Amino acid sequence: MPRQKSLTKGRWRAVALSLLLHSGIVAAAVYGWFTWKHKPPQPTTLAINATVVDERALKNISPPPKLQPEPPKEEPEPEPTPPPPVEEQGPPKPDPAELERKQEEERLAQEKIEQQKLEQQKLEDQKKAQEQEKLDAEKRDAERLEAEKQAAAKAAAEKKALEKKKADEAAAAKKAAEEKARKAQEDELRRSLEAEERATALRNSDEMQRWLGQIQARIQRAWIKPPSAQAGFECIVRVTQVPSGEVTAVRVESCTGGDAALRESVETAVYRASPLPQPSNPALFDRNLRFTFKPPGE
Repeated sequence: MPRQKSLTKGRWRAVALSLLLHSGIVAAAVYGWFTWKHKPPQPTTLAINATVVDERALKNISPPPKLQPEPPKEEPEPEPTPPPPVEEQGPPKPDPAELERKQEEERLAQEKIEQQKLEQQKLEDQKKAQEQEKLDAEKRDAERLEAEKQAAAKAAAEKKALEKKKADEAAAAKKAAEEKARKAQEDELRRSLEAEERATALRNSDEMQRWLGQIQARIQRAWIKPPSAQAGFECIVRVTQVPSGEVTAVRVESCTGGDAALRESVETAVYRASPLPQPSNPALFDRNLRFTFKPPGE
């Protein structure tokens, strides 16, 4: 815009100078023509020396010698009349069409300047809006990051508290379970001891001995002596039975004075004796029996 204004001002200055130059040339030409046309002719001046003589004296007097005319004195040239002052004339009035054209150009130039101002203002507004939007975005990002940071810190604290709570609960549950297991183990041990005591008492009771004697007598009746059996042998036998007396498993742990045939004959005798006799007292029943087998008559 400043450049456009400078160009317009320079154009007007050039036009004014051109008009002044042409006006000066025209005025000088008119003045020269007027001066040449109306200048009066310069008068010629002659110098004459005269003497008054009486006519009577002229008759007796010889004529005087001729005098040489004196050369005319050079008169100073008249100073030239200064030209009449030229009235200063302003620039000629512009043509209405030219004036209208110039006004239209000025109007268009002014509109262009205003349009440029508007565009510049629009660009500045857009720039400011972009900068403000950028600042707002940065502010939002900072607030979001701060919120995320606080949320992460809160979540971490909650997670830590939850983990501590779970750890405390797990520790308490583990302690309770250990205490429960300890009590259960103690109860089981106590029950086992009590059962072992009862079993020992039952095994040592006369009623138990009578029941085992019945079982041994039945097995002895079912036993077939092998040729390799020696007199005076003993075998430790373990028998597994069900409450009905049916034998489910037999194992001869050891035998004195016998071989594999003897062990096999004892196992076969136990299976033949099944079902085994039942005790008169159901409390005496034992699923796993361990007794000493001897040959009949010993």
